Amino acid sequence: MRYWLYILLAIGVLSCKNQQQQEDASTTKKDTTRFQAKIKTPEKPISLEPEARKYALQWVEFIAAQNEIDKLENSTVEDVIDNSKAISQIMQSLQISVPDSLQSIPVKARLNVVNTKAQLLDQYSHKREPDPKVIAHTASDLYEEFNNLKLQMNEIFRKTLEDFEKELDELEEREKDSLPDRLKTSF
Repeated sequence: MRYWLYILLAIGVLSCKNQQQQEDASTTKKDTTRFQAKIKTPEKPISLEPEARKYALQWVEFIAAQNEIDKLENSTVEDVIDNSKAISQIMQSLQISVPDSLQSIPVKARLNVVNTKAQLLDQYSHKREPDPKVIAHTASDLYEEFNNLKLQMNEIFRKTLEDFEKELDELEEREKDSLPDRLKTSF
């Protein structure tokens, strides 16, 4: 009788263990699909104006950061987790290496935000149990904040109304100066 009791107990334990393994496998499948979700980015990224682009192309760290941000457009959460350390290091070097031509309070503030988002992304990615939703949201925020950085870089080189008026006055002055010369040569 005891012999049968041990056999039934062993069968019961094995069936419970098998059921637990099946539940773990289904949970892993759900988690895997959540990590395969694409990162949502705005449809139209902001581009740099020619004057800002000229300075950005000489800034190696900016080019590296732009490449990492461009990669986010087609990335999954799993890709972001794998690249999060590189992204955070690149954004940190970006913040440290601002060229003199782009030194302004708004640009520095944007760089601070971009670096903070990258550091958060790295922290969220290396948690014991990373949350794919939080990582996807932070990656999307990083993309958006980098676009805001490019906006601020464009703003540095935009002409103000006063600049346009000054340019117009100079143009009118040159036309007035050249008008008498034209009249003398035509007679």
